[in-house]
Amino acid sequence: MEKEDLKVLNKGEEEEMELQGYRLCRWRLALVGLGVLCTGGFLLLLLYWMPEWCVKSTCTRTTARDAEVVLLRSTDEFRRWFLARVRVMLAPGSNPFHSLETQTTSPPSPSSPACPFASPASPSLANGHTPHPSDGSSAQELIRRYADYQPTQIRYFTFHSTKYYWNDEVQNFEVLTGVEDLQVSCATLHSEHSAGLTRNQQEYRRLFFGVNEIAVKVPSVFKLLIKEVLNPFYIFQLFSVILWSADEYYYYAVAIVLMSVISIATSLYTIKKQYIMLHDMVATHSIVRVSVCRANNEIEEILSTDLVPGDLMVIPSNGTIMPCDAVLVSGTCIVNESMLTGESVPVTKTNLPNPVSGGREESDSAYNTEEHKRHTLFCGTHVIQTRFYTGELVKAVVVRTGFSTAKGQLVRSILYPKPTDFKLYRDAYLFLLCLVAVAGIGFVYSIALSVMNKVPAKTIIIESLDIITITVPPALPAAMTAGIVYAQRRLKNIGIFCISPQRINICGQINLVCFDKTGTLTEDGLDLWGVQRVENGSFHLSEENAYKENLVKSQFVACMATCHSLTKIEGQLSGDPLDLKMFEATGWILEEATEEETSLHNRIMPTVVRPPKQLLPPEPAASPEQDMELYELSSAYEIGIVRQFPFSSALQRMSVVARLLGEKRMDAYMKGAPEVVASLCKKETVPENFAEVLEGYTKQGFRVIALAHRRLESKLTWHKVQNVNRDHIEANMEFLGLIIMQNKLKAETPGVLQDLHRAHIRTVMVTGDNMLTAISVARDCGMIPPQDTVIIADALPPHNGQAAKITWRYADKPSKISHLEEVNISLEDVCNVDEEKTQELYHFAMNGKSFAVIEEHFPDMLQKLVLHGTVFARMAPDQKTQLVETLQGVDYFVGMCGDGANDCGALKRAHSGISLSELEASVASPFTSRTPNISCVPSLIREGRAALITSFCVFKFMALYSIIQYISVTLLYSILSNLGDFQFLFIDIAIILLIVFTMSLNPAWKELVSCRPPSGLISGPLLFSVLTQILICLGFQTITFLWVQQQPWYEVWTPLTDVCNQSSYINASDHNDTEVDDHNIQNFENTSLFYVSCFQYLIVAIVFSKGKPFRQPTYKNWPFVASALSLYFFLLFIMFHPVQGIDDFLEIVCVPFEWRVKLFLITVVNAAVSVLVEGGIDLWGYKCLSWLCCPRKMAPKARYMHLAQELSVDPDWPPKPTTTTEAKPRPENGSTYQIMLNS
Repeated sequence: MEKEDLKVLNKGEEEEMELQGYRLCRWRLALVGLGVLCTGGFLLLLLYWMPEWCVKSTCTRTTARDAEVVLLRSTDEFRRWFLARVRVMLAPGSNPFHSLETQTTSPPSPSSPACPFASPASPSLANGHTPHPSDGSSAQELIRRYADYQPTQIRYFTFHSTKYYWNDEVQNFEVLTGVEDLQVSCATLHSEHSAGLTRNQQEYRRLFFGVNEIAVKVPSVFKLLIKEVLNPFYIFQLFSVILWSADEYYYYAVAIVLMSVISIATSLYTIKKQYIMLHDMVATHSIVRVSVCRANNEIEEILSTDLVPGDLMVIPSNGTIMPCDAVLVSGTCIVNESMLTGESVPVTKTNLPNPVSGGREESDSAYNTEEHKRHTLFCGTHVIQTRFYTGELVKAVVVRTGFSTAKGQLVRSILYPKPTDFKLYRDAYLFLLCLVAVAGIGFVYSIALSVMNKVPAKTIIIESLDIITITVPPALPAAMTAGIVYAQRRLKNIGIFCISPQRINICGQINLVCFDKTGTLTEDGLDLWGVQRVENGSFHLSEENAYKENLVKSQFVACMATCHSLTKIEGQLSGDPLDLKMFEATGWILEEATEEETSLHNRIMPTVVRPPKQLLPPEPAASPEQDMELYELSSAYEIGIVRQFPFSSALQRMSVVARLLGEKRMDAYMKGAPEVVASLCKKETVPENFAEVLEGYTKQGFRVIALAHRRLESKLTWHKVQNVNRDHIEANMEFLGLIIMQNKLKAETPGVLQDLHRAHIRTVMVTGDNMLTAISVARDCGMIPPQDTVIIADALPPHNGQAAKITWRYADKPSKISHLEEVNISLEDVCNVDEEKTQELYHFAMNGKSFAVIEEHFPDMLQKLVLHGTVFARMAPDQKTQLVETLQGVDYFVGMCGDGANDCGALKRAHSGISLSELEASVASPFTSRTPNISCVPSLIREGRAALITSFCVFKFMALYSIIQYISVTLLYSILSNLGDFQFLFIDIAIILLIVFTMSLNPAWKELVSCRPPSGLISGPLLFSVLTQILICLGFQTITFLWVQQQPWYEVWTPLTDVCNQSSYINASDHNDTEVDDHNIQNFENTSLFYVSCFQYLIVAIVFSKGKPFRQPTYKNWPFVASALSLYFFLLFIMFHPVQGIDDFLEIVCVPFEWRVKLFLITVVNAAVSVLVEGGIDLWGYKCLSWLCCPRKMAPKARYMHLAQELSVDPDWPPKPTTTTEAKPRPENGSTYQIMLNS
């Protein structure tokens, strides 16, 4: 049963989890309770930290169906555990989409599809947990109202703001998202869901879908405090404080408590602030009053929180903020979606096409928010204005509510982020474990020593535990976050905002950056370069513009003037920048009907375009008998836009149906990607040299758009056009010609890319644009050097029994192939140096279709292609995300830079996503840049590297601080002494905290260098550096400890000892001191070790505070230099010029002057050795280590390096331009392929 009852939730999605069912067990609970009492509550803490132990120790396994508690485990690389309580609610039915009125009185059988969420009701559970709808009518009331139905018991649990209901049909828990669960077709949405719900249906559905709001509860300070304080580190600090208090180290205990309080308070403040910010962002306009149509056609005003999927809401004409996701079933809306996409250009949403009324039922597809996003209004987006014709209201069917909406999902991803997995943090824990192991040795040593010296038991326990608190520094978390906080502040100063500070360190590791093209590498807007018209199947010469009298009535100009989604907002033309440029080039005027006109007339044209008067040819004068009005009508030349089929990135085209004033028949105009438009036109209208002309333009980097036109049949009336399917319109068109737009590079682009190349950071272009245009831009900006070859991979899916295949062709003239083959020959012996030289001689380019085919049929080939893939064109938003995942799969640290519009997924998925959106709260990406060009990328990587190196410095320093203190204490324990309370205080507060917080202030180095910082703490040179410094410190402390005992003046110190001839002081305070010093703190060994160890902390701080090549040199960090110098000065001062007050405070004893000189010499030699050894490690450490550890050649760690090595000896790689690669299906998973030469 164990294995078979492991359910998988959200299969194949990002939040996939394994689920096991458990039920509470009384005797186990009793045992755990007893254990908690015996361990003084520590077991309870342990169970709080480990949910899986908690469930397994208090419950027994059962089936998922009968579970009272479910244990969930994520299937990603983090494998995190969660637990959730299963609750039960009673409802009058089992499926939210059933109409209660039509249900039969006999309860449906659980196996019938009508009732997936049912399970037999049991009276004992009638008091099950019931969510209350907001108007107060509870489920019980509904059940009473439908007394004929047997109440159904429904089991569910809530996890991460999502409800999972038990579904008997699939024997698993499932999420109810909304109307999409029904997999309704577009036609069904129109016929069955566009009538609205009755009040009863709405209340019934609300039992399942809950209240429609994205509730971000701001936790109380007390809750946050408990959660923060129960962190293992603070528990360890609490243990330390109790221990120190028992040992009467009150001052240090108070200092640590103060530090912890400050740390917890700042942490609580930032967490609370983030919650409040998120709450405010979500709460604005989350509760509004909305009008809904009821099933009996009456319109009722309700609160938006009462909306449920299936409700028919009326969109007000003056606009609103959407409280849910809804699909338009009538009318048009202009929406600003910047909250979701970061794109500030308003988009036009049209009503969902109804295939049935268009007469072509076979093309009806299931409604899907992603596929039909041009008809879907998303939650949180701002509807600016609506359009309706023939007096109809603009109506939309609610499809998803609450956390299921697009905005809800976004908020959930912020509320429950994935942990950032980074080697640094994993290594930090390993490092701490090593320190704990060292502490363990000291623990055993101190117990053995104390027992031999017959020390009282209480002292033994306290002193041996004290060793552990010394070795694991309680100030570590505060020290580690300091560097990141400083880096975040520096980023803010250069206009880069960060919502996930932990990612700054990861930016230091980036070795590949993906760039979106339009708006990122190139200017956002396009300029019209020219037009090339087609007549009678052949091209005219290209013309600079279409603003000419002789063209004014041509179909070409009519297409430019009508085929767009522009609209007037407050008198200003607004819409897609490309559409705007194209329309402005015609010089025409756009007029929209006002609301009054729209409601008055029955069939008014929604939008009218007409040429300016001066372009129209002069008309003959009107004869007096002609009616003046008729004359005006005949001379007016206006085109009305009857219906829009909006641009779809999946179809790569948009079209409109328009009618010329006074014409009976309508016209269809289309514009889009040239290849797509040409394929939808009659063969004879497309010029024979179409491909060559197009290639000519795209190679020069122009963006080309094709236009087409068709006269529609006269039987297509206005009403029929409103419901016709777009495939019916977009066929048998006549090719009109090309519009050539120029997309200029941003001035900063080439320079930034050059910097990245110099730093050995790969750059990749991911764009939705045409392939050849993208290759041309890549060459212009230096992403592909002029001498390199570009290999285009054209993949074809399996067709008519033939396997999938990839055809390789070379984008440039293949004169460079011979040069390429020479390279292949010289690659017989693989060596790193060679690999670097030959790395960038060829680049792969492919489009989205090929990418999809290769991903499906050549999965093992894809990894080889991304190794040299530089241009990915015509990529859909989800493909951009897949590409980032593939690159991460071969161990690249991927940065993604886009303008936020269609890059949301990729920006979130990359190790660091930088959005160039104007909106500061581009919530999708961890970083947002105010400067709208890519110069922020090198800045971010530099800051990331500086922050990473700072983290290493701080960690190494903190490790050495604890080890130096541990060495001092261990040596002093051997003579039953210890460091004094104020000595600890001086070291921990005055030296350590001051140094740690100023050490992190080094800014980033001015330029990007080609070497990268190590990714983890556990790397050879780093560990070697720490170990050598530990040995040096150990050596010099031991020398001091032993040498002081060999001095001629040495004797066991008592309050009467006088080696400095200061008898007057001693006698005055001898009585006092004998009482105080029961810890045996005042002695010569203690004083000598205190001096030497204080200097060692400062030496180590300076040695570890690295500057170039990732940070500015240390001498430029003046707070650190000032702190270190003042501490040096202070220590030398109290060493050579004892001040009685300070000596008493620090419990230092007086030593002869010559011994002080010797101590000074010891510290000078110690400093020299430390600096030389660290310098040597920096210079030769890596070479020596690799020579020592692995005389034979080591395989590279990263997968992409491993692949590059393999491919460099593969004679068939890169594929030659005459070859085709075919997929060979094989029984196991994966694919194999063979390369064939075309004859």
